[in-house]
Order: sequence, then C-alpha cells, then structure tokens
Amino acid sequence: MGVASDDVVVIEVAKRAGEPSVVTVNCPDQTGLGCDICRVILEFGLCITRGDVSTDGRWCYVVFWVVKLSASMNIQWENLKNRLMSICPSCSIPFYFDLVNPPTSAQVYLLKLFSVDRKGLLHDVTQVLCELELLIHWVKVSTTPDGRVVDLFFITDGMELLHTKERQDETCERLIAVLGESVNRCEIQLAEDFQQGVSSLPPVAAEELFSLELCDDEFCSQALSPDMKKLKKANVNIDNSLSPSHTLLQIHCVDQKGLLYDIMRTLKDCDIQIAYGRFLSDMKGSREVDLFIQQTDGKKIVDPVKQDILSRRLRLEMLHPMRVMIANRGPDIELLVANPVEMSGKGRPLVFYNVTLALKLLGICIFSAEIGRHTTSERQWEVYRFLLDDSLELPLANSQSRSQIVDTVRRTLMGF
Repeated sequence: MGVASDDVVVIEVAKRAGEPSVVTVNCPDQTGLGCDICRVILEFGLCITRGDVSTDGRWCYVVFWVVKLSASMNIQWENLKNRLMSICPSCSIPFYFDLVNPPTSAQVYLLKLFSVDRKGLLHDVTQVLCELELLIHWVKVSTTPDGRVVDLFFITDGMELLHTKERQDETCERLIAVLGESVNRCEIQLAEDFQQGVSSLPPVAAEELFSLELCDDEFCSQALSPDMKKLKKANVNIDNSLSPSHTLLQIHCVDQKGLLYDIMRTLKDCDIQIAYGRFLSDMKGSREVDLFIQQTDGKKIVDPVKQDILSRRLRLEMLHPMRVMIANRGPDIELLVANPVEMSGKGRPLVFYNVTLALKLLGICIFSAEIGRHTTSERQWEVYRFLLDDSLELPLANSQSRSQIVDTVRRTLMGF
C-alpha cells in the first residue's frame, strides 16, 4: 500500500481565530506512533481538542483537531508537517530528511549565552529556542555576584540545520533581538560526547518527589490546592464485552495540557496497541476517551491483575503527570519539578518553558537552573532544579508563599 508524499500529513489551518486546525496523518502503523504524534503536536504548542484514530495493524489513519495553547504563539505549520512526516514509518516516500544517509541520532550542540541578569530572562531565552524548534536536553544557568549570567544550553535542532552557519546566525540574531542590550555574547558549537546529566537528589527530597501513590482515591503526598481537587475525578473503565478481539478502554477526566500525550505515552510504555480511538472535549472542560486496544500479541486484556495495573497507572499519570515541590538546599531554596521519561528515553515537551513562565509571572528570579535524570527502581525521571532568589512579594521562608509558587507552577504545567 502506498500514498503520495503530500498526503502522508495534511494540515488544514483554521481560517478564523478560535477555530481548530485539522491535522491528518495517513501512513504505515507501528506501536507507539500515536504517542509520537501527540508529542510533536505538544512540542509545537498545540492542544488536541478532538481526535479519531483507526488502524488495521499495518496502516493507520489519524485525525486531530488542534488549537494553540497560547494565542501569542506563532505556529510554523510547514515545519510541523515536516516533523510529523519524519516520525512516520518508512513508506517509500521522500521526506525532507536525506534518506540515503539518514542521521543515526540528532546531533547535540552547546549554546553559550553571556548576559546581564533581569527578571524573566531565562524564560525569554527559552521562548526563542522553542519558536526556533530547538529542543533543550540539558541546561546549566548560573549567576555571578555582580549580576551577570552564563547560560549553557545543550540543544538539538528539530530542523537538523544547526550545523550550518546560517542557522546558527539566525539563532543568535533572534536571541539578541529579543534580549536586547542585556546580551554580551552568543556562541554555538558542537557538543562532543554529550551525555545527559545525572541529578543527585537528597534522599528525603527524592522520597517525597517520587513516592506518590493513589490510596483510596486520595493522594498520599503532594496534595493539590482545594480548587484543584476536581482532578481526582478521573474514571478509567475496562470492558471486554463489546468486541470479540479488542478491549474497550474508557476514560473520563478533566482536560489538561498534554492529556492525550500522557495517555498515549502510558499505553506505549505498557506495549498496548490501539486499533480505534475517539477523543472528545465538552464545554465544561472534561475529556471523554474511548479506545479499542490489544496487547502486542493481538490478544485482549482479560487478566484482572493486568487490568488493575493498567487502570492505576493511567489514573496516576493523568492525575499527577508531573511532580512539583520546594525543598531546602543548604541555605538556599530549590524548586524541583520532575516528569517521567518515556521508555524511548524522551522527556516531556515544554516543561522548562512552562516552569520559567510561571516564575516570570510570579516575579521570581532564578539564580541557577539545571536539568538532569534520576532513576528509581521503577522508571527514569527528568528532574528540573531551580535555585530561587528571595522575593519581597513572596518571601521563600513563608510556607504560604511556597505553596503559592508550587500551585502556580503546577497550574501552568497542566494548563489551568
């Protein structure tokens, strides 16, 4: 079965503000493809409001209705199309990548930025990198006593053009245009032998950050603020009576940023295949998800133990996809944010962007920041660590201020 390259990914851009654009993907199927599509859409700052997925196990047809997460975002639709085409399994069509000599993995580059510190600086840099499709894999930000900042970003290029002088010049010019006179120097170079940093957390902080479990519909730790308790209303139902060959998975929950990505990521990590799916949102902010699924051996999920494990895993990932807390780090105050890493090794999109946005809105300066990986007995996590400067408006020694910071960061991450 073949399809013209122009028909593999088709995007109908909305003609009026507020209306959804329609993204259609028609290509060979593979386990986890839905997760990969949702991840790219989230990377481009889009939210899926409705969707239909169908596959016969060899070929899939996916339609997503998407809207901007922020009205100010400038979506590069042609670049989105190219990125989606690049993740589709080979079907004898010429993608925008070189198929004769395909890259084995994305090359990592080091962006060095020397500037004068100011509130919101780190978020402004991050926003430019996101708009340029430069993905942040590791960052080290430090501030000197005289107010100067050295930002080290280890990045990859979604367009795979950062090896060219034109792309490097474009990146530095965009950063200088946005940051103005605060920038002293901008440099980009190849990062030789890059390895993701390991985040060594104090045992007490690690225990609180990663030990979250569901206990009789209540959270054992990291309780949400009272007006976010509605997140507990996540219902997962597994039914084997409606199809002779597939298990029906029904999910009803509050909509949030990246919800479909979290569901698809969980199913991908559990080696669950989707044969047909439909996703709908209502005007009250709820999401209905119906999925006909199978195990990779083509069988239904009939084992009660497996059903319970899948149900609890989905509820946990939907109710608490990211962990947020504030801890003491010697004499300093540290904000910790963690999210699960996919089995493929990929972290969650836009986490650094959203955390720095929340801190900018709160008027809190970041003294230093870094991204690393932390491994527990069950999985690997991506951990974001921010040393915060004290604030007159939100004194960090005050427990109410700390709760407000955690709540604002979590809300920004989840889209509330």
